[in-house]
Amino acid sequence: MKAYPATSIRNIALAGHGGHGKTSLAEAMLYLAKATDRLGRVADGNTTMDYDAEEKKRLHSVSTALAALEWNGCKLNLLDTPGMFDFAGEMAEGIRAAETVLIALSAGHGYSVGAEKAFKAAAARGCAVAFAATKCDAENHDFYKTFAALREEHGSKICPVVVPIQKGEKAEGYVDFVSGKAYKYEKGKAVEIAMPADDKIDGLREAFRESAASGDDELTEKFLMEEELTAEELARGLAEGVAAGGVYPVYACGAAAAEAVDLLLNGLAAATPSAAEKAGEGEIPCSETGATAAICFKTIADPFVGKMSFFKVVSGKITSDIPAFNARTGESERMGKIVTMRGGKQEDATAIPAGDIGVVTKLAGFHTGDTLCGQKNPVALAGVTFPAPCLSMAVNVRKKGEEEKVTGGMTRLQEEDPTCVFAIHTETHEQVLSGLGEQHLDVIVSKLRAKFGVEVDLAVPRVAYRETIRKKVEAQGRHKKQSGGHGQFGDVHIRFEPCEEDFIFAEEVVGGSVPRQYFPAVEKGLRECIVRGFLAGYPMVGLKATLYFGSYHPVDSSEMAFKTAAHLCFKAAMPNAAPTILEPIGTLKVYMPDDNLGDIMGDITKRRGRVLGMGAADEPKMQELVAEVPMAEMGDFATALRSVTAGRGYFSVAFARYEDAPAGVAAKVIEEAAKRHQAEEE
Repeated sequence: MKAYPATSIRNIALAGHGGHGKTSLAEAMLYLAKATDRLGRVADGNTTMDYDAEEKKRLHSVSTALAALEWNGCKLNLLDTPGMFDFAGEMAEGIRAAETVLIALSAGHGYSVGAEKAFKAAAARGCAVAFAATKCDAENHDFYKTFAALREEHGSKICPVVVPIQKGEKAEGYVDFVSGKAYKYEKGKAVEIAMPADDKIDGLREAFRESAASGDDELTEKFLMEEELTAEELARGLAEGVAAGGVYPVYACGAAAAEAVDLLLNGLAAATPSAAEKAGEGEIPCSETGATAAICFKTIADPFVGKMSFFKVVSGKITSDIPAFNARTGESERMGKIVTMRGGKQEDATAIPAGDIGVVTKLAGFHTGDTLCGQKNPVALAGVTFPAPCLSMAVNVRKKGEEEKVTGGMTRLQEEDPTCVFAIHTETHEQVLSGLGEQHLDVIVSKLRAKFGVEVDLAVPRVAYRETIRKKVEAQGRHKKQSGGHGQFGDVHIRFEPCEEDFIFAEEVVGGSVPRQYFPAVEKGLRECIVRGFLAGYPMVGLKATLYFGSYHPVDSSEMAFKTAAHLCFKAAMPNAAPTILEPIGTLKVYMPDDNLGDIMGDITKRRGRVLGMGAADEPKMQELVAEVPMAEMGDFATALRSVTAGRGYFSVAFARYEDAPAGVAAKVIEEAAKRHQAEEE
């Protein structure tokens, strides 16, 4: 493919709800532009964009894919993003590299949650927005129902550009208001037909003219004076309105038979902003002659090629002879191989100019969100805003001894997917994987097996409980052992009582009953005890231990003997000190649509939560609820919230403090700890 200037490049992210035809639409675009020689189908697992083994197995997208095509003198970089909420991080990556977001809605459906999320993400990035009403060529897919839903959501900003000529709820042809022509499609080929006499279409044509004229004062005046607007004027007005964010064009199409997809391509090439208009960031213009500045918006850990870094070039150009300077690390490395992508296929490239998108291989120091720039003119571009993980599971290897392989594989996969977080819990010693949902974690586990040969199972992670005491007690610990030669002798009397700090060691010894040189050994022995607690092996907190009496032997006493005596004293005291289990409590903030507030409150109550307050959120039609909930009850809250709110709800939870666990919960924690200890011994 030849090199294009930024003025002729369109970077377009395809987004929307899962199953609404984004990948099929991209496939039809590539086929019509002769970028591919066949029209693949998602159901057959042979599309250009869904090339990953996981996508072929699941028959839906799990990662953002890139492919370019040429149309009407423009280069269109298509970024096909997943619609499943578990892969929202991939949508964030695709939109970061785009100037326009094309939101797909399946004709006959309302304004889907996926469309809402895509629109919010586009608005946050300042991208232009267009809508594609897909599947108009299928039975029982009423375009006008979807168009009405768009109008209800976005009002007069919705601009019909291509609409179907419907018979019942299936399209028999399409009207393109820009050209003022109507077409039917025979084996994917457009055949011009007479403009239908249809009041509904006439009304939409008038709405199109009004929207197209709204972005230009001269055209608005002509429209109000009821003067005829030329096709060129309408096209210019539409493009100005789309670029300014005041017009959202709507294109009806059918990807399965490639119906009206050519009209959509015409619109994307003519009516959406170029990279030159939108790619410049801050004071950095999108110019090939400017200083190098490019954002790494996606990373792939390919087992054969190695690390692949996807870059959107904002200024200058990336070539193989320039050093790759990383603004984050302040270090340079040798530039790797430069390629462009068509799904999973690579094509060698000599350069990636301003406004364009390409891939550089084997840049070890670059991560998603990093800026590649010139060392003499360092600049840090805005990175990618990712959603926070909301579901955590413990990782258990199927073969003992492969824990290090898991760590190595997960480190590579985290580079590829920043929305997954892998860590070793310092208290439970479990390997814990966090992500955006069950499907997300399942895909990560599958990739770990396929790419790194490690098989693991996921389980509910252990909660980091604590232990404490509620009663003041005194106890003696006496260690005496004679085995020939020097023996061992240590004797301590210690008072244990609750306190506000984690642990306090004090001494009130008088008369030298315990020599001062043994005080540190007693403290060390107690600190070793509180690490594993008494009831269930969890760390003990809120404990003050005061050494007030004891005895020693001038020959047999030693630091080891007094440390052992402290152990014995601790074990003797705890049963009488009213030991209890403390559970972690988190502050939960939940955001949900107004209609779901009651259901979520009920769910939180079932989780032993306490609602602290509620009120209108900053977003329209959304409520904020603040509560305190035991962390042990939050394991599947993300799944429940998604189910109740149809994916609209989101939340954050942060540790607040520890509280006494109810008797039933404490008994269960102690029982599970005993079983685990027994299993470890076996």
